[in-house]
Amino acid sequence: MKRAKYRQELRRLQIELFKLQEWVVQRERRVAVIFEGRDAAGKGSAITRVTESLNPRVCRVAALAKPTERERTQWYFQRYVAHLPSAGEIVLFDRSWYNRAGVERVMGFCTEQQYQEFLRSCPEFENMLVRDGIDLIKYWFSVGPDEQARRFRQRLDSPAKRWKFSDMDMESYRKWDDYSHAKDQMMACTDTEACPWYVVESDSKRKARLNCIHHLLSRFPYRYESPEPVELPERRIDPHPDRPPIDSQRFVPEVY
Repeated sequence: MKRAKYRQELRRLQIELFKLQEWVVQRERRVAVIFEGRDAAGKGSAITRVTESLNPRVCRVAALAKPTERERTQWYFQRYVAHLPSAGEIVLFDRSWYNRAGVERVMGFCTEQQYQEFLRSCPEFENMLVRDGIDLIKYWFSVGPDEQARRFRQRLDSPAKRWKFSDMDMESYRKWDDYSHAKDQMMACTDTEACPWYVVESDSKRKARLNCIHHLLSRFPYRYESPEPVELPERRIDPHPDRPPIDSQRFVPEVY
């Protein structure tokens, strides 16, 4: 997709996202959107395109670090429950409780018993959220092996992107087939009627972002009413301002 066409369509969709945001606030909806997929599949950039035109007080991102020692002793879903949306909020999960079905399973960070319990309890947990009125939408960003390798090399070759590549990325690259089997098992157990998975083809990042946003918008019957026009009042001017001299302040040098 050409850059000009992409930017034009992205702008149009971001205006619609703003309308959706206002509708969510007015209707006090609770929206949770899960972004999952392999490393370098484009989840983060898609989340950025969703949030960059929205109010951060309404739409926030939940990107949890690895669990603490205390959190490891809790009910598995407990640390995620704290980040679920309240009325009038949209929460985008940059990875989620599905860590257990993916990286924890492949890398051996959980036991077989913990993994099997997750597959049993996850559909029940998500059904509880939906029954309570939360709009839960799950996206899996699907990237091919060649495209993932290209993006990894790009990260390794760029000083500005080198930080994005970690030891875990190296392991995920080596264990491509293991992640494929884990993903298939996860889908088989958690792709339910109440909480289905939606797969986003992401070999083209631009198309993936647009397709994901377009689909997200299609999941809600939102309507937008333009607010009443607002005019700025006349500014009150103090004819005798008592202010310190301007050279008493430290200004940033105007290099540009």
